[in-house]
Amino acid sequence: MDKFQIHGGRRLQGTVPIDGAKNAALPAMAMALLTSEPVTIENIPHVHDIVTMRRLLEHMRARVSPLEENPHAVTIQAAEISHAEAPYDLVKTMRASILTLGPLLARSGYARISLPGGCAIGARPVDLHIRALEQMGAQISLDHGYVEARAERLHGAEISFEKITVTGTENIMAAAALADGETVLTNAAREPEIEDCANLLNKMGAKIEDAGASTIRIQGVASLHGAIHTIIPDRIETGTFAVAAAITAGDLLLTHCNPDHIAAVIEKLSSCGVEFSADRAKPGELRVRAGSRLDGRDLTTEEYPGFATDMQAQYMALMTQAEGESEITETIFENRYLHASEMTRLGADISISGSQAVVRGPTPLIGARVIASDLRASACLVLAGLAASNTTSIDRVYHIDRGYECIEEKLRAVGADIERIK
Repeated sequence: MDKFQIHGGRRLQGTVPIDGAKNAALPAMAMALLTSEPVTIENIPHVHDIVTMRRLLEHMRARVSPLEENPHAVTIQAAEISHAEAPYDLVKTMRASILTLGPLLARSGYARISLPGGCAIGARPVDLHIRALEQMGAQISLDHGYVEARAERLHGAEISFEKITVTGTENIMAAAALADGETVLTNAAREPEIEDCANLLNKMGAKIEDAGASTIRIQGVASLHGAIHTIIPDRIETGTFAVAAAITAGDLLLTHCNPDHIAAVIEKLSSCGVEFSADRAKPGELRVRAGSRLDGRDLTTEEYPGFATDMQAQYMALMTQAEGESEITETIFENRYLHASEMTRLGADISISGSQAVVRGPTPLIGARVIASDLRASACLVLAGLAASNTTSIDRVYHIDRGYECIEEKLRAVGADIERIK
């Protein structure tokens, strides 16, 4: 397994380009299963989850072709779906595989999807997807770890999610696009990735209204066609590099980003003393500078547009260097403090009680050998290593490769001393 070796204590300064959002690219790739015509997706990041989704689509007999003139774009054509199955061996490391369920069922009337794997950060059940599809006329059974679904033709329905679900909203939007009649989703997820997914579907001929709001309306159509779509910037990568600037007393210019998508992160970090500035003439740029003092502030994770759970670990790393005590409450996933014990190995003062973590700072971090447990925990440990004295060695960085493209190269370009050791 690869690992990172970081010699901390260096101030980061320079420009960091933000990649396309993994969490928007994965559903976009799955949406290509809804049509026999080619779908071109641009601004796709080169991360491991994208590779896994590509292999999955190819297993279903779709053709996935990179564009020679654009290394961050692919054209997907599912002319025929002759293998509507997502086997466990392919999807055990990626939860986004469930996103193929709705498109396969809507287009071919059958799908067999392994219950997905991924990060060990708590239960993310697919029962919300299943109940919604059953309301639309699907017959679904669970068999030896697989979801098996059949439907001659899905029909519209009024679906109220009992809990907000991003992948559930995307999956049912896709299924409803080819269903008979109108589908209304209430308590739908509002993340920017939802709106991006709907924009692609509408380019393909779908009729989706109010994506990004808590109630979404979809009028089913008989068929969809090909399209060209550019993925939105990765808001979690944007937030991660904003914390990198703050925790290293640095000054970074983030380009190809969308500051509106991290409004809650900007608001919280600003209250801690981090400085943000943006030029209206350059809407895709955001400058982040460490202030003269970093103060601890309490945080509660929330569904969008609140503070994202995917930024909680990075925020915890920052709070170890802030003045005073900060209380972090995780409301989205259980088991999402696995990084805290590794942080204490670096010298952090963190105590955990159920869904709450208390961080006392500032504490000097000292390099040690630590192990990454999931994608965002990996980012947390990298940030801590940048701020620590001496050398930090992070094992199992395959987790971070699932969601960040060449993060060590981007950090080196702005002054970090970080090396990948194979």
